[in-house]
Amino acid sequence: MKLLRLSGRKRCDLVNRKGTKWNGKHLSIKWLKGPPKHPTIDPSVRALYVGVTASTKLDKSAVKRNRMRRRCREALRMTLKTAPPGVPTIQLLLLPRSSSMQCTFAELEADVSAFLFTL
Repeated sequence: MKLLRLSGRKRCDLVNRKGTKWNGKHLSIKWLKGPPKHPTIDPSVRALYVGVTASTKLDKSAVKRNRMRRRCREALRMTLKTAPPGVPTIQLLLLPRSSSMQCTFAELEADVSAFLFTL
């Protein structure tokens, strides 16, 4: 399954407003079924569209926030390798909590896998 970026303020705001929320220990995930509406996106291709939002409430340092974004994306990518093959096309918005800054990578993967197995 392809892992694509969910980019753009309007797309991320739509997922944030209308998405279903899932709460984990270190992450909150908002998600919508189906691909984003755009003329260049082929709806028949199965993919996960992923965006990560890390506000300054998470940490004042941009370096630390960007590291957290990368860790969240990588945890999702690693978990998708072992996920069941029936994962539908969805738009995800990952929202890390402040506890995710001190947690281990395995704990992040556990949160992401718990979400994927609830789908």
